[in-house]
Amino acid sequence: MMMPVCTPVSPAELEARLRLHRLPEIGPKRFARLLEAFGSASKAISAPASAWRSLGLPVASAEARRCPEVRDGASRALAWLERPGQHLLMWDQPDYPALLAQIADPPPLLFVAGAPLILEKPQLAMVGSRRASRPGMDTATAFARSLAGAGFVITSGLALGIDAAVHQAALDAGGQTVGVLGTGLEKFYPQRNRRLADTMIASGSAVISEFPLDAGPTASNFPRRNRIISGLSLGVLVVEASVASGSLITARLAAEQGREVYAIPGSIHHPGARGCHQLIRDGAVLVETIEHILEALRGWQHLSVSATAPSTDNPLLRLLHAAPHTSEALADSSGWALPKVLAALTELEMEGCAVCENGRWFARVS
Repeated sequence: MMMPVCTPVSPAELEARLRLHRLPEIGPKRFARLLEAFGSASKAISAPASAWRSLGLPVASAEARRCPEVRDGASRALAWLERPGQHLLMWDQPDYPALLAQIADPPPLLFVAGAPLILEKPQLAMVGSRRASRPGMDTATAFARSLAGAGFVITSGLALGIDAAVHQAALDAGGQTVGVLGTGLEKFYPQRNRRLADTMIASGSAVISEFPLDAGPTASNFPRRNRIISGLSLGVLVVEASVASGSLITARLAAEQGREVYAIPGSIHHPGARGCHQLIRDGAVLVETIEHILEALRGWQHLSVSATAPSTDNPLLRLLHAAPHTSEALADSSGWALPKVLAALTELEMEGCAVCENGRWFARVS
């Protein structure tokens, strides 16, 4: 997808984007087409309906531009953004998560409650059944604790079952976690996990959504939500899932996005293991311990440094000693793919050689 040129967004343009975002039948690709055709959301909003028709856009989208509900919704979103800890990330701005920007249809707007900077940290998604077994919940909790302890942000969908277990386990381990909603942030679903979400936000983690703040739960929203879970992450670990589970959609999207897919096997007699077994047959990494994930990521990195070489030989660290960099700038300077850079930065952070502050990475000086 063609990305708009990165220029600061004026208050008028921000309001126009929020209006454009609320229009019926305007998803990420059509949003991008409008910005590319007109140069800005402000111009798209004021363009004649005939110009919209010439782009093949639905009549209903063009007609809704002056609807009071669209204007009022944008105004409410602007008021929401004035409160502490509430943010909006836009795909053509430097604070947008670099890994998510690489997918085919990145959300043009991302509402964030909590700490937006953790979206730039190396993340691993963990997903699974809403009606998980007790052994499945225990496994998910153990893996999430270990992975959070190893420095990964744990990303999931804040659903019941496995999702809630891994978010809570990451917090219990003193780590960070990201919850991606299939509703707007002011129409939280499921309500049973509202307290967990509030705890995440208060403790330096984040809850995010691409949907307008007042968007309710509709069936089509959740597959869209799943592409963000996988798109933010280096890989997706499926803990327990039936063959009809939404977790398999997340895993398929991860594979399409070039992310690693991991699956934990189970008993052949347990229906909740069949989805994981299907993924393994399709090429997912069979996982029995956290080391299987860490080994897979290390293999993916293809670091040119030997295990015994001092960290100063690491090309990323040499760049950081010269000057602080964002992870995206490191990818540009080193010629490495961004997922490889993020995985390498995780190891440097775990070794105490690098630290991320305000979206930029610094070399630690001993």
